[in-house]
Amino acid sequence: MTHAREQLHEHDDDGYEGCATLTVEGEEFPVEVKLAGCFQPIDGHYHWYGRIAANPPVTEAVGNRGKAPCTLATPQAEVEGTLSEPDLWNRYRVSGVGRPPFHVVSTIEEVAV
Repeated sequence: MTHAREQLHEHDDDGYEGCATLTVEGEEFPVEVKLAGCFQPIDGHYHWYGRIAANPPVTEAVGNRGKAPCTLATPQAEVEGTLSEPDLWNRYRVSGVGRPPFHVVSTIEEVAV
């Protein structure tokens, strides 16, 4: 029974943690990300979001200019998003609406595995 519970929890949270490529104004940066997301029934869209680990080249290039359009690519997908200003630890928040840059369970067959 524990094994079934562990498998169930694999599908409880959509997300990705690992390497990605962030592109801002045509400049690419290898980054580490931790991403999550969920479907919002109020607006009918999937919202994804996360943090980019502190990365001095990103901080140097982007600074504190506020929101900026970006592209985030993981081994699973590449999507458009928005980069927000950094927190106190120089980690940038990244977010988007629609298809996320990671796999989302979307069929009964995937849940039943």
